[in-house]
Amino acid sequence: MRVLVTGGSGYVGSHAVRELDAAGHDVVIYDNLSTGFRRLSTGFNLIEGDICDTEKISKCLSGMDAVMHFAASAYVGESVVEPRKYFRNNVEHALTLLDAVLASSVRIFIFSSTCATYGVPRELPITETCPQDPVNPYGASKLFFEHMLSAYAASHGLRYAALRYFNAAGAHASGKIGEIHDPETHLIPLALKAVMGTKPPLTVFGKDLDTPDGTCVRDFVHVSDLGGAHVRALDHLASGGASIRLNLGTGSGTSILQLLAAIKKVTGKEVPHHFAGARAGDPPILYADPTKVKDVLGWSAKADLEEIVSTAWHWEQELATS
Repeated sequence: MRVLVTGGSGYVGSHAVRELDAAGHDVVIYDNLSTGFRRLSTGFNLIEGDICDTEKISKCLSGMDAVMHFAASAYVGESVVEPRKYFRNNVEHALTLLDAVLASSVRIFIFSSTCATYGVPRELPITETCPQDPVNPYGASKLFFEHMLSAYAASHGLRYAALRYFNAAGAHASGKIGEIHDPETHLIPLALKAVMGTKPPLTVFGKDLDTPDGTCVRDFVHVSDLGGAHVRALDHLASGGASIRLNLGTGSGTSILQLLAAIKKVTGKEVPHHFAGARAGDPPILYADPTKVKDVLGWSAKADLEEIVSTAWHWEQELATS
């Protein structure tokens, strides 16, 4: 199939592109490179453009069979201080893309959603039936787009997958692509950069939370596993499957202290760190129930924590020398 991947020069998008290519699909990346990186698109057809450019995106949709949509603003903290940016990019501009899709022959749409749509969970593990009550504009903007997809599916025959990620982590096994953000806010790259001495000691938020060791617990899932789930979702929809909304996680949680121990095992070095107070609205424990995605798509995460850290460490070393 021919697949247009918006935001395919970003972290998760670039890994999905590799998984699509490995599965034999024909990929075109559409990205304005505002937060993506050209080096993550090396070897693929990259068209630079904004998803709000109706004329340009419409031309790119000609001859496509499906769209995978990763293009979005994605910093939770930034969304709190700049909500206008998040609703403009993740809702208004995304609506322009969706309208262009409906004006084309494409009727398969795969959306990069997030567990942030659940907010503070009322039960654990988090299932797809848990209430969605986001606590920040980022999660709210993603949930709004999920609602748009549902409405357009009912009125225009669009079939979609909304894939709610937990904590994407790791890097491609080839070492050629991995996590780059500017600024970097994600835990594992910050910890590894602290080990390398290129960033200050890691700040760990909270040490006396109601968790087994007092630190936050999160569900880390390898980014290439996430990419594979997108391919499975594409196959599901292409074969006539119904629209789906699924959690993508491992089904188990890792505490921050457990993560730091795993990093020490892989790198042979302690992670310089200090503790700070827990962040307001930051749930102590988040992890997915992956039962539904396994039942519907036959997908489950393969990489364990050590593989996640090892691939991320390989990438950080590559990044530092390039």
